[in-house]
Amino acid sequence: MKRPGNFPDFRARAHPAYWAFLVHRCSGLALAAFLPLHFWVLGLAIHGEAALDGAIKYTDQALFKFGEWGLVVLLTLHLMGGVRLLLIEFLPWSGLRKNWIALALGCGLATGLAFALALLG
Repeated sequence: MKRPGNFPDFRARAHPAYWAFLVHRCSGLALAAFLPLHFWVLGLAIHGEAALDGAIKYTDQALFKFGEWGLVVLLTLHLMGGVRLLLIEFLPWSGLRKNWIALALGCGLATGLAFALALLG
């Protein structure tokens, strides 16, 4: 049933493609928010080896390791979401493409698991 006026149909939010869209956009925003901190730490190298070593030593805490894992997962999900969009744009197939969404999610989770095992091992 169509709602009167300009109201969106909320059933679309239950579709896997909506969630793939949302994950791709949110992961991109989170990665963009991380960049200033990353550049700040890299900029410490200009001030000498001791300044950079102090920042790197600070990142040996468990909370930073968890954040690092999260960044790797976000980066993989964003990458796979972008590849999915490129495939949708340039390949002639039509349909829902739920398998591509599942592949993108699976790659993100596999990369996250591999990175977590590398951190713990």
